[in-house]
Amino acid sequence: MCGIVGAVAQRDVSPILIEGLRRLEYRGYDSAGLVILGNSAKLERARVLGKVNKLAAALENEPLEGSTGIAHTRWATHGKPSVNNAHPHICRDQVALVHNGIIENHEKLRADQIREGYEFQSETDTEVVVNQVHKHLQEGKDLLQAVQDTIEQLQGAYALGVISEAEPGRLIAARRGGPLVIGVGIGEYFIASDKFALLPVTQQFIILEEGDIADVHRDSLQIYNFRGERVERAVTLSELSADAADKSGYKHYMLKEIYTQPVAIADTLEGRLLNGQVIEKAFGMAAEAILDQTRAVHIVACGTSYHAGLVARYWLEEIAGVHCSVEVASEYRYRQSVVAPGTLFVTISQSGETADTLAALQLARTLNYCGTLAICNVAESSVTRESDLVFLTRAGAEIGVASTKAFTTQLTALFMLVLLLARQRGMSKDREKDLTALLESLPGHINQMLELDGKIKELSEQFNDKHHTLYLGRGTMLPVAMEGALKLKEISYIHAEAYPAGELKHGPLALVDEDMPVVAVAPNNDLLEKLKSNLQEVRARGGQLYVFMDSNADMEDSEGVHVIKMTPVDELIAPIVYTVPLQLFSYHVAVLKGADVDQPRNLAKSVTVE
Repeated sequence: MCGIVGAVAQRDVSPILIEGLRRLEYRGYDSAGLVILGNSAKLERARVLGKVNKLAAALENEPLEGSTGIAHTRWATHGKPSVNNAHPHICRDQVALVHNGIIENHEKLRADQIREGYEFQSETDTEVVVNQVHKHLQEGKDLLQAVQDTIEQLQGAYALGVISEAEPGRLIAARRGGPLVIGVGIGEYFIASDKFALLPVTQQFIILEEGDIADVHRDSLQIYNFRGERVERAVTLSELSADAADKSGYKHYMLKEIYTQPVAIADTLEGRLLNGQVIEKAFGMAAEAILDQTRAVHIVACGTSYHAGLVARYWLEEIAGVHCSVEVASEYRYRQSVVAPGTLFVTISQSGETADTLAALQLARTLNYCGTLAICNVAESSVTRESDLVFLTRAGAEIGVASTKAFTTQLTALFMLVLLLARQRGMSKDREKDLTALLESLPGHINQMLELDGKIKELSEQFNDKHHTLYLGRGTMLPVAMEGALKLKEISYIHAEAYPAGELKHGPLALVDEDMPVVAVAPNNDLLEKLKSNLQEVRARGGQLYVFMDSNADMEDSEGVHVIKMTPVDELIAPIVYTVPLQLFSYHVAVLKGADVDQPRNLAKSVTVE
């Protein structure tokens, strides 16, 4: 994995491919490359270890020009980051291929191919795919049939782009488990793993469905489903603009995305609240029927989205009186599940293409859930297409690998789901009106948190030499602490872990000393006094405390205690609001440490492999 761009056009596609790769940089990658099929009808390749700018510089020195091409940014899975492992891969100068995903039976295919005389230039699982296509071409098949026969022999997930020197002006695209779109131009077609890559050249897109194969020519397109049947797929018009991925004057995408959270939340609420109530159909036309059957909720997600689910569990049980379980998607897939009658299965995903979450949803659809709901930021994603109900978060493009506005809009969506289920269980109109008012107040509260940016930046300077940090929280603040710790480790590379504050004395307290800072989130709720007692345990052992605290709480700066005073906020929406200063804190620490904030090492934005 990670990013694919391809084109069959009536012009030189090299600049289009490079710009497309630049627009996919946010996904994270370690190498980049492209293959152009030019007027010489030969496959010409350029690959680099490192950034797309390095690839662009190489092309300035030795230009590659042609009207057909494929390009890729790679995030290493099989084989270390290197030029030889970078995509595209070429077999015997005749066929070239780019691939996202993992081929699970690559070892067997590799052994078979070695016996047949194929020599390998890389450590990747991808190289067996291009060799297999070549093998079928040698049997006299055309490129489409060669790819079709190849994928029948593959086990695992893939999104593919394939070109052959024998068939200039033709590109075969295929997907199973990995996202792939076709951009529709005037007398030209493009492919990409993300629409953002193609926004400068088109706003018309076809979303390939699971198992689809597309035969792409400059002036024609045929799509076949997994059974080999010719099918039509709808052309959709993207509402995203070509500058959707610009930094808009901010130093980093992450900072921009932190600051646009008030707008993202307001957009997520727009048109979904009416007269103090959540509009049920905001979750889908079948929402009334499915939610009426719902007696319990099972949330499955990964990473930041998992933390959103943990917060929702508190809300569902406290506000709606609905039992809720929350599980990491990669664990759910590999255990036996007992599904209680009337359980709603909820997936949460920013991209809607997270491999483990998608596989969990596909498994859930075979079980006895009363319905499936996707909370997602991408309308045409795999998760949304395969769910009974969908709630789109409207966070807009999130480019930074560390999720920010996707998280707060997910929480906003989950709170709305809680209100619907609470209404079903008899919550009064007045109570729902009060709670929807809390939702509507969120943009204002978050703007107030953003005003703390300067103070938080000063505080972050004390972490320039730190290597480990503990985060503490209680109740709904525990998942917020977990999310804060995740952000710090993701982008600053400081080892950070979160614990329930009451668990300190059951192990983590052994780690506390003057070199182990402790960050706590402390709204003014029923657990505040207990949290204060936990914090005293830290101070008694010389630990340095950094406390994000309600301004009405009775704690001030003192030796070893650093307090950031927060504007008072209702405890029900505090998890959403308190997340923002922790995001700013992680951001400023990472900047001070000189880390790559938007593209942290070893991480990818959309994890489309298991």
